Amino acid sequence: MSSVYQGSKLKVLSLSSNPELAKEIAIHIGIDVGESSVRTFSDGEIQMNIEESVRGCDVFVIQSTSHPINQNIMELLIMIDSLKRASVNTINVVIPYYGYARQDRKAQPREPITAKLVADLIQKAGADRVITVDLHAPQTQGFFNIPVDQLLGIPILSRHFMEKNLQDVVVVSPDHGSVIRARQLADRLKAPIAIIDKRGPREGDAGEVNIVGDVENKIAIIIDDIVDTGNRITNGTNALIEHGAREVYACCTHPVLSGQAIEKIEKSQLKELVTTNSIALPEEKQIDKITQLTIAPLIADAIVRVYEQKSVSVLFD
Repeated sequence: MSSVYQGSKLKVLSLSSNPELAKEIAIHIGIDVGESSVRTFSDGEIQMNIEESVRGCDVFVIQSTSHPINQNIMELLIMIDSLKRASVNTINVVIPYYGYARQDRKAQPREPITAKLVADLIQKAGADRVITVDLHAPQTQGFFNIPVDQLLGIPILSRHFMEKNLQDVVVVSPDHGSVIRARQLADRLKAPIAIIDKRGPREGDAGEVNIVGDVENKIAIIIDDIVDTGNRITNGTNALIEHGAREVYACCTHPVLSGQAIEKIEKSQLKELVTTNSIALPEEKQIDKITQLTIAPLIADAIVRVYEQKSVSVLFD
């Protein structure tokens, strides 16, 4: 592999959550993934070995804190500590999916703010910078006292739908809190927006559902940052079809897809769920209705820009 970064002080290391994404990122940069290993003792303790010299290097560690989330967070913290003790120049953690991000405030008395706790742990371990994609709440950046570069998945998702050349599109926000995200996609697709106005619990079937906006005989695209249980997009799909939508697509950045989500999506009237590979999907979750788009080139560009001390903001488009 021939590259200006081969043999440089730029290193990319992978942990357990998404090695394929790390490999793809390294290929785009033109380097090999650094040699390291992670193993777990019989009692669950993690042992980390960095198997090449990283002294004086700018190291980028790729790790989504997705399921198993606590194991993946501990791997990340232990790797940061290993690097700090190995005399690296900078420790940059690349967290395509930032777990615990939904616990970003006290919604009820005596609740933790776990997104802040995780930020504190990452900083205390010794990280110098965080690169992430589509935080659930953008203000989570303020939980850190180190630089945080939040990359955006909407340009990648919108490109996919532009290439489909769909006609009479309406972009749908699954609730009132996601309108800004829906507007960003709608602006790129030059489409109007609609909002699913659900009265009752956030998850589950209970509650009255109304549609704010015109979806009659249109192709609807629901957009969210995370699809977890699948309830919101499948219930939203049913509501849109009932209100006259011709077809329904959905898209998100992070395919958490826990519990019965795959089964619900497969049985639903949803035409396609488009997502990124911020979270690796095991083979049993790779169904025909799910299309995964790669974020490797975006992250690779961000890594190179940080390494060369160039602006990252141009990637926010």
